[in-house]
Amino acid sequence: MVLDLKKKALKKSLFVFHLSTGSCNNCDIEILDCLTPRFDIERFGMTLVGSIRHADVLLITGIGNIKNAGRIKKLYHQMPKPGFVVAIGACACTGGIFREGYNMAGPIDRIIPVDVYIPGCPPKPEAMISGIVRLLNRIK
Repeated sequence: MVLDLKKKALKKSLFVFHLSTGSCNNCDIEILDCLTPRFDIERFGMTLVGSIRHADVLLITGIGNIKNAGRIKKLYHQMPKPGFVVAIGACACTGGIFREGYNMAGPIDRIIPVDVYIPGCPPKPEAMISGIVRLLNRIK
């Protein structure tokens, strides 16, 4: 009963915490573009929050390297459940151009479980919105 109530609330509004784990920041710029009036991702009820403890979705850009892998796990465990992880960009999904780097811990799904992948370098705002709609459909 309580879990059904949480899922119903999640369909109406998602609180998103953005974590950049060493990207080139192109994905971050495209995320900001999603918040502009042209794309207006807030129409889906999504809001960026400043604390992982208030977030329903962990939005990750960049590679997972050896130094930040432990912090990524720690943030994931601090997120209230049910929580969802979205990997944005080629670096977060596959390692991108940094795949063969000496300090690469792997794509994000080798560190924590990922619910939705949004590939691209950087992905367009339309692709990000499509990924969020897939996440909303998955919550149903």
